[in-house]
Amino acid sequence: MLFVTGINSGLRISDILQLRVRDAKRPYFNLIEKKTKKKKRIDMTPSLQREFKAYVEGKEDHEFLFKSREGINKPISRSMAYKILRAAAEYVGLDDIGTHTLRKTFGYHFYKQTKDVAMLQEIFNHSDQRTTLRYIGINQDAMNNAMKKFKI
Repeated sequence: MLFVTGINSGLRISDILQLRVRDAKRPYFNLIEKKTKKKKRIDMTPSLQREFKAYVEGKEDHEFLFKSREGINKPISRSMAYKILRAAAEYVGLDDIGTHTLRKTFGYHFYKQTKDVAMLQEIFNHSDQRTTLRYIGINQDAMNNAMKKFKI
């Protein structure tokens, strides 16, 4: 669910880890970003809403979505989130996966589907579009494709 939440929301891992069960019961997230301190509302994708419906069944509204086994109702740490994602990536044979990969994956696919870099820049709170395109790897994709087609 950690992976599914990240690739369907574009949220930073620090914001995902602060989500509670009550947050997953609405069709949107209302939060204050930990990094920027900006208030943000993000609508959930229909598939994320479906996944959450099953995931939160039987859980109390005040519980963290990704609860640590340590303490009473504490979220997992950023380092634990990283370990979980790395283990899952290793299981399916992927390298170079980290907590930021989820946000970048969301951004890459959002851009590929909409071609709306201005909207993605707004979602990510980036200061300019070049930063957004570099962040999601579009520039790297374009260079890789150009090199594949290049002949002398």
